[in-house]
Amino acid sequence: MLSDFDDISWIDSIPPEETRAILGALFRVFHLITVLTDLDVLLEEIMEVGKQVAAAEACSLMLFDPAHGVLYFHVAIGEEGNQQALKHEVRLKLNQGIAGLAAGTRRSINVPDASKDPRVFREADLASDFQTRSILAVPLVDADGLVGVIEVLNKVGGGAFTTLDQRVMEVFASVVATAITNARLIDKNLRSERLAAIGVVVASMSHYTKNIITGMNGSVELIDQALIQERPELLRKGWSLLKRSVERISSVVEDMLAYSKPRRPMVSACSFADIVNDAAQTFEGTLHQKQVDFSTDTSSIDRPVHVDARAMYRCILNLLSNATFVVSEKTGRIRLRSWINSVGDLEIEFSDNGPGIPEDLRDKIFDPFFSTKGNQGTGLGLAVTHKLIKEHGGSIRAGNLKSGGACFQIVIPQPKGA
Repeated sequence: MLSDFDDISWIDSIPPEETRAILGALFRVFHLITVLTDLDVLLEEIMEVGKQVAAAEACSLMLFDPAHGVLYFHVAIGEEGNQQALKHEVRLKLNQGIAGLAAGTRRSINVPDASKDPRVFREADLASDFQTRSILAVPLVDADGLVGVIEVLNKVGGGAFTTLDQRVMEVFASVVATAITNARLIDKNLRSERLAAIGVVVASMSHYTKNIITGMNGSVELIDQALIQERPELLRKGWSLLKRSVERISSVVEDMLAYSKPRRPMVSACSFADIVNDAAQTFEGTLHQKQVDFSTDTSSIDRPVHVDARAMYRCILNLLSNATFVVSEKTGRIRLRSWINSVGDLEIEFSDNGPGIPEDLRDKIFDPFFSTKGNQGTGLGLAVTHKLIKEHGGSIRAGNLKSGGACFQIVIPQPKGA
């Protein structure tokens, strides 16, 4: 515990001018905590404020490493000396040196004359080429235990640090300990969330790719048999299966690359009908295999549109993939209509006659790795589509037709006067 920290009667004895300075310093510290997210920068700024308010030549912050039972310098601010040497060379055990004693006893220690105190750890001065005359060490203690120690060194103008200096630094220490503990907790939670997210990705991708690899292995066996038996029809079948598997793997990689980082669309004037036809031809084998009726209407667009052709091709391909999966074999129907609306923007309506989107899932379908396909999907297709359209400055809405089936409405802004 900090010495008599619960007793705040000492505040009454502070002159008004010093009270304003202390309150101003604390205000700056709390403001820094609200605006700075980098813990290292935050601690350096707080230590600089602490150095100023205690009128010290130098200020340092040592953190406690519970795994090794030592204190190490994390921040060292001074007007002279090699502060970096402290960080790299000096380690203190609990109860070693003034900082170690403050940490071990959980109490502040004020040393008016360092030259006469045998407890002072002289190696720190040797490492940093700094002469310590006076020391005030205050432990950083939080609910979970020892966090570290703050030291201010050499009162400006000579002499010892005052009782007021000690009280103020104890308040600083309380704030710093809480800031460090909170930052560590946030970092721990973020790491846990990242690991959980990685687990979801790995599980989703592994199941899907396993299915593709199974298909590839089957096609390779067919090709081997065809070569051994010299059966061209078997070779064509195996090659067709292998080609489809390669296309699926390529599609997964494309989606992962598209989602993994922000990108600026490579917009150019192009034919929207050509983009739609390219996507339809790429997916022709799957549509034919399931006997799905896919029709398009781009006839009302009588001029080039300004889009990233590759990105829009990806969007249409992903929508096609999803729709083909949900519609029934032989009776499945998918429609794409596109036009230039009254304000000159490109609109696309993509619909199918499948079961539609359940109301409770409508807000989740654009989330990455959310899929209703089980092991047959990655959950990236609609997330990538949403991202690519947003990068165009556009919008995509999902809903259901009155007659049943899902409907996606897309708007892509176009340059005015184009």
